[in-house]
Amino acid sequence: MEKHQITVGTILKRPLFKDAKVVAGKNGLHRQVKWAHVLEVRDFESLINGGELILTTGVGLQLDLPTQLQYVKRLLEKNVACICIELGAYFNEIPQDIIEFADTHDFPILVFEKTVKFVDITQDLHTMIINQHHQALSQLDTLSRTFIDLSLSPNGILKILQELHKVFRQGVLFIGEQQKTIHYPSEMKEVGKVLQQELELVNTPSSNELTVVAEGQTFACVPVRGLGQRLGFICLEASQPPMSDMTFLLLDRAALAIAQVALRSRTIAERKQKSEGEFVRNLLNGRSVDRDDLNTFLPTPSRNMYYRVVTIELDDLYVELDDDDWEEIRIQRSMMIRSLCHKNGFFPAVSSTKNEIVLIASFLSAAESKRSVDRFLQLFSHIAQLDQADSLVGATCRFGCSAVYHDVKDLKKSYEESRKVLALQKASLATSSFYEKLGIYRLLAELIATDHLSAYVKDHLEPVIAYDQEMASELLETLRVFLECGGAKKETADRLFIVRQTLYHRLEKLEAILGEDFMEPANRLALEVAIHAERYIASQSAKKDVDRIHS
Repeated sequence: MEKHQITVGTILKRPLFKDAKVVAGKNGLHRQVKWAHVLEVRDFESLINGGELILTTGVGLQLDLPTQLQYVKRLLEKNVACICIELGAYFNEIPQDIIEFADTHDFPILVFEKTVKFVDITQDLHTMIINQHHQALSQLDTLSRTFIDLSLSPNGILKILQELHKVFRQGVLFIGEQQKTIHYPSEMKEVGKVLQQELELVNTPSSNELTVVAEGQTFACVPVRGLGQRLGFICLEASQPPMSDMTFLLLDRAALAIAQVALRSRTIAERKQKSEGEFVRNLLNGRSVDRDDLNTFLPTPSRNMYYRVVTIELDDLYVELDDDDWEEIRIQRSMMIRSLCHKNGFFPAVSSTKNEIVLIASFLSAAESKRSVDRFLQLFSHIAQLDQADSLVGATCRFGCSAVYHDVKDLKKSYEESRKVLALQKASLATSSFYEKLGIYRLLAELIATDHLSAYVKDHLEPVIAYDQEMASELLETLRVFLECGGAKKETADRLFIVRQTLYHRLEKLEAILGEDFMEPANRLALEVAIHAERYIASQSAKKDVDRIHS
């Protein structure tokens, strides 16, 4: 494929350049020429894209030496391939300082000592460039079809790599996730380990192409993507860096074919694990499961193996889908979630319904760090970045995460905890996704099933609530804000958007109802808990009303 790259050296072999002389930058004849451009102005930045062969009579160089040198520097900064100067009336000699600068930076300077027709040169070069480009696209199209055909055959990834090696005569590798590497030829095995370590440092999943150095060798690397994730990299040893645009285009076509192979393999594996969803649901609902299924779908128990249950709630978008269409979406969702779990160091068991994904996320950890939430936060962040409109849009997900457990007997309890987190989030009573970070609502969630919580609220707040209902006042809201502000009257008045005199009147009424000592530490704590409990009871009542309407 590199034969389609036109360089300054290639141009010098054209008949119209038989009288051209390279006066500087001889080591830069490998620079790629993408187009020819006649340039006779001093301010050219907006006219140059990079890769041009510049033709000039030297009008723009009729300046003092420092300005001439700056002119050449600007051409180099714009990544111009070379400059060709027709010596004559406007410019008759290349200063030594410019020659030394061009030699230092391998920037070719060519001169024509005889008059030449720039129109003939541009026509000749543009015809050659367009023809070469057409040939490259034709070869690219042919190879793309070859890659697709190979992707459907056994050992498709290896065969795609062998085809790339046939084209470039250079080593090529596929660096996949979970330490999976495929290489050709065999001597690429050792450099593959180092290359994999270098690519693990790449934190830019949006990069379309990279150049990586491993073991003193330069590799052109293109990410392999599927279902909104990076599945790995395809890497080609570079014979003459930098690599051409056409080389990266070819690698990109190979990456698409490899992605199809990888996703097809995952889909087959995911279909085989269809019974996993039923197994997970049985566990979470406290039903008995087969001991063989435990060994199949959950990691082997060990002293340092823990788990959390994560419930991911989604907008109910797929209720009307038939079973076949939903099955495809379920498989894609499970594949994405499972892959992200593996990347973050979890052993997942996944169950997916149309509006909920539940996973048992098992992980190895030392006892002292088992409660760390960092890895889970990273997992939630990766899921939130997914943007697969036909299967899973991460921005619409809500996450509820249980406490850490060790024994599978606690799975039902763990699932209930994750659901409680989501319920509190929907009621705007909690912002954290973790059960152990719910604060007072963790206790309230346990008491809601009994009559004690309602009785507690009634004992502490009933007089205030009754007064508000009778007088259409806002004493309960005033009490809540006053307690949140720590008894600061100015801040309370500001948050309630009332004048301070109105606040004083309301506080006097509260003292009359609750007693003058309602801000004493023990009484204040009791009132704060009661207010949180009242809000929680109200949110649960509203949820039941919504569920009743939907049913």
